[in-house]
Amino acid sequence: MMNVIQGIDQAILLFIQEYLRVDFLDGLWRGITFLGEKGWFWIVLSIVLCCMKKTRKAGVASLLSLLGSFLITNLLLKNLIGRPRPYQEMETLILLIEKPLDYSFPSGHTSASFASALTCYQMLPKPYGTVFVVLAALIAYSRLYLGAHYPTDIIGGFLVAFAVSTLICRIVRRYHMAENKSRK
Repeated sequence: MMNVIQGIDQAILLFIQEYLRVDFLDGLWRGITFLGEKGWFWIVLSIVLCCMKKTRKAGVASLLSLLGSFLITNLLLKNLIGRPRPYQEMETLILLIEKPLDYSFPSGHTSASFASALTCYQMLPKPYGTVFVVLAALIAYSRLYLGAHYPTDIIGGFLVAFAVSTLICRIVRRYHMAENKSRK
């Protein structure tokens, strides 16, 4: 079963390389992937949200979601699973960025991006949250386009982010509900 999944992963990456990569867009996708680098964009966004009273709850929840996804993805799962990067296993795959040195599964860019974006989607007005989810999806796709991750790495990062952001949003909402009740 794992060989079948690996084969599908590789076939998708080669399809992207052969039919979807366009030289003049390579810089665009590098720029998009940069937004997910070490979660910096999402950290800055979360801090900005924390600075305004109206969005503070969303900012705090986003920071907590980022922390949870980092701990699970980068410290636990990547090291526990130890999956090599696609460029290490596929001779015909051309990597369009510097070689990442950590393991491949799950995608840290995807996990961080969706952890913050899904939190914003749940806690901010929908138009804002939707924009952030679209940006997170673009960052996730950029990892495939550039050859840095397998599709299942992206799915894994998304699932971690979905679980963490859902849990954090529930905890933050309950905390604020309890806090509001105690003030009355």
